[in-house]
Amino acid sequence: MEIFPPAARPSRRASAEYFTGTVWQDVVIEAPAPARVRALRVAFEPGARTNWHTHPLGQTLHVLSGVGRVQKAGEPVREIHPGDTVWIAPGEKHWHGAAPEIGMVHLAIQEADGGATADWLEPVADADYLAPPV
Repeated sequence: MEIFPPAARPSRRASAEYFTGTVWQDVVIEAPAPARVRALRVAFEPGARTNWHTHPLGQTLHVLSGVGRVQKAGEPVREIHPGDTVWIAPGEKHWHGAAPEIGMVHLAIQEADGGATADWLEPVADADYLAPPV
């Protein structure tokens, strides 16, 4: 058993290579092999979002606070709220982030496949991000 105090894993700013806007990540767990689970607390400032991406073994998002947006390629933008849980299937092209005027914090849980948890793609166009959610 290991206990990780918060100071052992400081917040890190997410890479501008994979995110638009300001996003902060806090590692919850990066379990050692043979476990594959990875979990992050991710805080998106208003208007911030991921690039399009996929996950080899899928991803679960659980919204903790604020208002967010998520979109699967080819489908409308969806609005998500505290308490909502989103399952993203393996290989499903998607993005997620905060609403334009309100930040959002979620817990992101995924498994690593050969060390990789995501395949990062192109940024989300403003026109796609700003489409009215359903």
